[in-house]
Amino acid sequence: MGQSLVLSMAMGSLLVASGCSIRAFAVKKIGDAIANSGTTFSSDEDPQLVRDAVPFSLKLIESLLAEQPKHHGLLLAASRGFTQYVYAYIQEDADELESRDLTAAREMRMRAKRLYLRARDYGLRGLEVKHPGFGKAVRENSQSAVARSTKATDVPLLYWTAASWGAAISISKDDPNLIADQPVVEALIDRALQLDEKYDNGSIHGFLISYEQARQGGPGDAADRSRKHFERALELSKGSLASPLVSFAEAVCVARQNRTQFESLLKRALDIDPKAHPEWQLENLVMQRRARWLLARTDELFLN
Repeated sequence: MGQSLVLSMAMGSLLVASGCSIRAFAVKKIGDAIANSGTTFSSDEDPQLVRDAVPFSLKLIESLLAEQPKHHGLLLAASRGFTQYVYAYIQEDADELESRDLTAAREMRMRAKRLYLRARDYGLRGLEVKHPGFGKAVRENSQSAVARSTKATDVPLLYWTAASWGAAISISKDDPNLIADQPVVEALIDRALQLDEKYDNGSIHGFLISYEQARQGGPGDAADRSRKHFERALELSKGSLASPLVSFAEAVCVARQNRTQFESLLKRALDIDPKAHPEWQLENLVMQRRARWLLARTDELFLN
C-alpha cells in the first residue's frame, strides 16, 4: 500500500512535469512562429484594419512572454511592434489633433510616451538575453556597454531599442530625466550603424536623418550629416520608401526654411506607388498620410 502510494505520487509528479514541459515547448513554438511571421501586416493595404488588429497581436506577444520571458524573438517583436504601432497610430493622431484639441493631444502623447518606454524595455530585455546586465550597464557607461555587441544579429534590437527610446525623448521635452538618456540612444544607434549600416533597407540611416538635428557636438553641419544619411537611405531603399523623403522634409527643410525642397520631397513621397513593393505597402501608406498632413501645414511651417 505504501509502495503503491509512493509510486502513484511519483507518476503524478512525472506527468505534471511532463505537462509543464509540453506547455513550455508549445509556447516556445508559438512564440517562434509569431516572432518569425512574414509580412501579413506590412503588406496590408488597409491601415485602419491593421490599427484595429495590432493591439490584440501585441497583447498575445506579451502573454507568451509571461510564459517565456527570455524568448529573444518575442522580445524583438514586442519592441518593434509597440514602436511601430505608437508612431503610426497614436503619435500621428496626436500631431494631427493638436491644432483642434491641445489637451487631448497632450494626453495622447503621454500614452505614446508610456508605450514607447514599454517598447524600449522589451528591447533592453532582448539585449540582455545575450548580454546579461546590459540594461544597467548601458545607463552607466553606454559606450562600453554597446561595445559588447559585436555581431550583426544584435542590430535589430539595438535599432528598435534606440528608436523607441529616442521617440519617447522626442515627445518628452518636459522630462529632464528622460532627456538625459539621449547619449544612450546615440550609443545604441551608432553601434547599430557600425555593425550593419544596410539593416532593413537603410532604416538606421532613416532614423539618423532626424536624429542628427538633435545630436550634441556632432562634427560639421547637422544638415550636411542628415543629408548624407538621407542619400544613403534612398540608395538602400532604391527610392521606393516614402519615409526618408518625409523625414528629411520635416527635420531639415523646415529647420532651414527651404519651402521649395520641402514641397518637392513630400510630393515625391506621395508619387510612390505603395503596391509596387507589397512588403512596404503599409509603411508607405502611413508615411504618405504624414506627407499630406505636412503639406497641408506648409503655410504654418514657413515664414514666406
